Amino acid sequence: MAATTGRLLVAGNDTMDEFDTLVGIMARLRGEGGCPWDRQQTPESLKGYLLEEAYEVLEAVDSADADRLCGELGDLMLIIVFYAQLATEAGQFDIKAVLRRINEKLRYRHPHVFGNAQVSGAEEVLVNWERLKRREPDAKGRGSVVDGVAKTLPALLRATETQKRAARVGFDWGEASGAREKISEELRELDEAVARHEGDGIAEELGDLLFAVVNYARLLNVSSEDALQQATNRFAQRFRAMEQEAAKRGRALDEMTLAEMDELWEQVKAGSIPGGCQEGSGGG
Repeated sequence: MAATTGRLLVAGNDTMDEFDTLVGIMARLRGEGGCPWDRQQTPESLKGYLLEEAYEVLEAVDSADADRLCGELGDLMLIIVFYAQLATEAGQFDIKAVLRRINEKLRYRHPHVFGNAQVSGAEEVLVNWERLKRREPDAKGRGSVVDGVAKTLPALLRATETQKRAARVGFDWGEASGAREKISEELRELDEAVARHEGDGIAEELGDLLFAVVNYARLLNVSSEDALQQATNRFAQRFRAMEQEAAKRGRALDEMTLAEMDELWEQVKAGSIPGGCQEGSGGG
């Protein structure tokens, strides 16, 4: 159980016992007589597993399955503890240093909770957060408010986070309509680049168009990452329904004309063929 001490939330003994057990298991797996697979891992070899587990947590969140989410969070925590164990063996830091660092960071960046600062709402919290971040030792060498956004983030997410950083200092559209007009402008420039058969120019203008679409989505309070994932899911669902319907008719899609496939697609979208979500449920 977690107990409240003053304004701090402190984990109970049972929670700490479970965490210490996990740390001990990880040390045992890496130690003499431990697991051969675990013993051969490196920070580099774990990068793929870290990404995989993080995405599986996101999938569990989308599934709204609490038990699944519980399990996936445990898998993600294992990778974090694994990295800390590798650092311990290398004499760099241990899991206590990791926990100490994040505890200190949270207290420092929430002076309105752990200090005497006053804020008017969530927006002011974000402004203060960025200001406080720039004062921290880790911020040395970061000359811009957009520094610190991980380059390894998925492109849509990285674009969104970069735009958010710029918006926190006031560099943003006053209304979503401005961002929408920017999309039309970027689309015209892309069309012009295509008409001129510019190789690199097409890629550049397409990137600008995608960036503008992300900006518009952000101002509409829509996650472009989630929106594209959902659109891809809808497409895949409808395409499977097309395959199944074609098979019922004794055909394969690659044996059909484009016009025939388009007809199937429209029937799936309309709901006359089962298996695809209908137009009214967010179809494209």
